[in-house]
Amino acid sequence: MTSPTERRLAYLVVTLFAAASVYPLISIVQLSLQPQGTTLSSFSLPDELAFGNFRDAWNEGFGPALRSSFLIAAVVAVVSAFFSMLAAYAFALFRWRGSTILFLFLLVGLVAPYEGMVIPLYYDLKAFGLTNTYWALILPQIALSVSFGTFWLRSFFTSVPSALVDAAKVDGANSWTTLWRVLFPQAKPALTVLLVLLFIFTWNEFLLALVMIQDVSIRTAPVVLADFTGSQRGITNLPLTAAAALIVAAPVLAVYVALQRSFISGLLAGAVKE
Repeated sequence: MTSPTERRLAYLVVTLFAAASVYPLISIVQLSLQPQGTTLSSFSLPDELAFGNFRDAWNEGFGPALRSSFLIAAVVAVVSAFFSMLAAYAFALFRWRGSTILFLFLLVGLVAPYEGMVIPLYYDLKAFGLTNTYWALILPQIALSVSFGTFWLRSFFTSVPSALVDAAKVDGANSWTTLWRVLFPQAKPALTVLLVLLFIFTWNEFLLALVMIQDVSIRTAPVVLADFTGSQRGITNLPLTAAAALIVAAPVLAVYVALQRSFISGLLAGAVKE
């Protein structure tokens, strides 16, 4: 049992780390509300809240970019989570010749630097006419995400009591029924964490989107933000750049806030054993 002094010290440390994490976000918010053309060297509250910065930033092309990013991130997260669950279930609860080697081969996707594969991948996708399409981002990122998703969910399936699976078999459930009727309800917290992580990873993807997509109408939000930040207007107009950055970050924050409880419970699942 911890003493009151230890608890106060723990709260103090947590508060300091929380303040250090939140301060950059607050700084960007206050900068985005400054009049355009303002240059700041320290934190200061604006005399007048310039909400028009968000409207002007949206008109720089962030509307279509957000739609493209959301579509790609949602498809990649859902499809990758589905295939990862099937693969993790097979690797965790079934044994066949070569399964361990195949699983280790799958994990190569976690450590292989995909930056070295972007150029060959570009020419491969170009040969199939997939560049400058959503598929040029969706297919490679699904392939990259399944490795992480399988590793993540396999840890959950291996922690499931074998008696639970055996009881389902005794009741006449086949492998498919066992997965969907018995294990899937228990795997929802872990799946929620995986969906959130894959959505964030895909949303923040920059290099692949920069190489595969040259069509301005379907560029993703991070690429549009980089182009705008590097433009003359973005360099000289910091409040407008801050507003654009918040627009790009808003969907990720919204997804996390909406799934916060499930996300935290999924992270903590299995941390405390009876």
